[in-house]
Amino acid sequence: MTYTDALAARHHAWKKCGHIYSPSGERPWARTHAANPIAQHQDGDLFRIYFSSRDERNRSSIGYILIDLRRPHEIIEESPEPVLPVGDLGMFDDSGVSIGCLVDMQPATYLYYMGWNLAVTVPWKNAVGLAISEGPGEPFRRHSRFPVMPLDEIDPYTISYPWIIEDEGVYRMWYGTSLTWGATPGDMCHVIKYAESVDCIHWKRDTHIAVNQTSTAEYALCKPCVVKDPDAYRMWFCSRGDTYRIQLAESKDGFNWERKGQDPGIDVSRDGWDSEMIEYPCVFDHKGQRYLLYSGNDYGRTGFGLAVLETRSAQGSR
Repeated sequence: MTYTDALAARHHAWKKCGHIYSPSGERPWARTHAANPIAQHQDGDLFRIYFSSRDERNRSSIGYILIDLRRPHEIIEESPEPVLPVGDLGMFDDSGVSIGCLVDMQPATYLYYMGWNLAVTVPWKNAVGLAISEGPGEPFRRHSRFPVMPLDEIDPYTISYPWIIEDEGVYRMWYGTSLTWGATPGDMCHVIKYAESVDCIHWKRDTHIAVNQTSTAEYALCKPCVVKDPDAYRMWFCSRGDTYRIQLAESKDGFNWERKGQDPGIDVSRDGWDSEMIEYPCVFDHKGQRYLLYSGNDYGRTGFGLAVLETRSAQGSR
């Protein structure tokens, strides 16, 4: 039985651990939202969870909390200032920065983010930026004031949240890009594409679409998270029609993908912080267990939560 067959048969399901965090509103850079949670292992069961929050002008910055996976609801530490603030006026990220992923470059850590820049004829333009921490405890500093992956003839409209893994000496990226702009948000066609690099700085990309839309009911696919399992590459991402849901795709080579539909192991709750939408998945493994971070209602205004993959027998016993 494959992973997706097991999910569909409810032999595997994501068990929700509940709401983990939303900002108090006391910090000027984090009045609302905790979106795009990304896990970084620290030591033992300790993880830093990076996320994007918004100020009173709706501009996003990147901060973090520190949690113990054994007691995830107890916040051990919260960043007093953003690890990456809004960019300089006139730059591609002067309207906000939203985290995409972290890449361990030993001893450095590369933080890839989506930079926001408000526009006039269209709502915004986005591109991918890079900030680098030279070692544990060192601050993140922008690699450049300009994007590491800019708009061009291949991706002319907008580029969103990248996810990168090192795979047999090659850095592989999956990222969102718009194929069209329309008169309304629903006219936008935002899909997931693919790029490669040997140095994690210079990226080769083409017109190949890794994951495409399957109907006119959805117009935005974004925030891919890819895990290479022994039997297949698996991608969790979110798709938006009226509201976001978490989707699943599988691939044998990481290049050609088959959509499996909405992840059958998790959905919105009956009520509460994640009752309207779930989005921005981050899947990671720790001590033989698989975890899922995700954001809740109103694009993360209610914060983010944690789920753990639970295995059951066909009779329902654990």
